Amino acid sequence: MTDAVAEQAAFSRRCALIAAQAADEKKATDVVVQEVRELIGVTDYFIIATAANSRQVDAIIDEIEDKLREDAGIKPTHREMSPDGSWSLLDYGNIVVHVFQPETREYYRLEALWNDAPVVDLEAEAGLKDLQYSERIAKLLSREAQIMADAAAASEA
Repeated sequence: MTDAVAEQAAFSRRCALIAAQAADEKKATDVVVQEVRELIGVTDYFIIATAANSRQVDAIIDEIEDKLREDAGIKPTHREMSPDGSWSLLDYGNIVVHVFQPETREYYRLEALWNDAPVVDLEAEAGLKDLQYSERIAKLLSREAQIMADAAAASEA
């Protein structure tokens, strides 16, 4: 990996972590960061979060946009939201943020669609504690943790 590519990858990861922290600050639940670079090639990370209602969707999106502008110096290239406020998206090119209300998140199941993508450990990398997860997302994350542990054990053998 060239230095420029490594720098871009590190910047993308930093932006994804900033977005996850901002979502957590606004009480988002089911916050997941997936590294999708190897699977889709058009972006590096998906940040997916759940909000209780349309007002919280807006608050989370606004907080993420503010934090990424302040801390990383970037603005979204595209912002989209559903007419009923059940989901919203921020596209930064290198990262894409999705915030859903619970029913809409359950319907789209983006994290399951890209289930081969590695999931970032938000506690270890972003210092986020006491994250709240629904049963479905908790199962996904525990499966991911087991895969990572198995890979680590295999590389040590």
